Amino acid sequence: MSIFLCGFMGCGKTTCGKLLAKKLGVAFYDTDELIEEREGMSIPEIFAQKGEPYFREVEAEVVKSLCGKTAVVSCGGGAMLNPKTAECAGADGDVIFLDVDFETCYERIRNDENRPIAVSSTKEELLERFNTRRDIYIKNSTGIVKACGSPMETAEEILLQCSL
Repeated sequence: MSIFLCGFMGCGKTTCGKLLAKKLGVAFYDTDELIEEREGMSIPEIFAQKGEPYFREVEAEVVKSLCGKTAVVSCGGGAMLNPKTAECAGADGDVIFLDVDFETCYERIRNDENRPIAVSSTKEELLERFNTRRDIYIKNSTGIVKACGSPMETAEEILLQCSL
């Protein structure tokens, strides 16, 4: 059984996930890192050379490959947009939405060259994407954590909502 962390880019999934995995003594996986390893290229290169639809297919395969493991998984910001991916994660474990306000996420991602969607979008476009995705995250989550404290406080809050 795994804990799948979802949320918008920059909400703290990787930072909090690593702390949570260490606290639980289980493996930690970042789906973006696994995609880069599998494809042998960075996420911006994948988007540029193969496109976002291809990236989303690989992302779904990676998430599904982690189902059945005892781990904490940091899912890419778009992973839970795929209903089958969300269903697989939810059937395997807890899906926790890290709820962070847009301005905080934006400040964390706005100049990050490793985030092709953030780099190629205006602030207004990102806000629209944030608002659309938020409802999907809520729908596909078994728990919601307001991730407004320190990463360790957020990890503790996640733990309170999980059955692992």
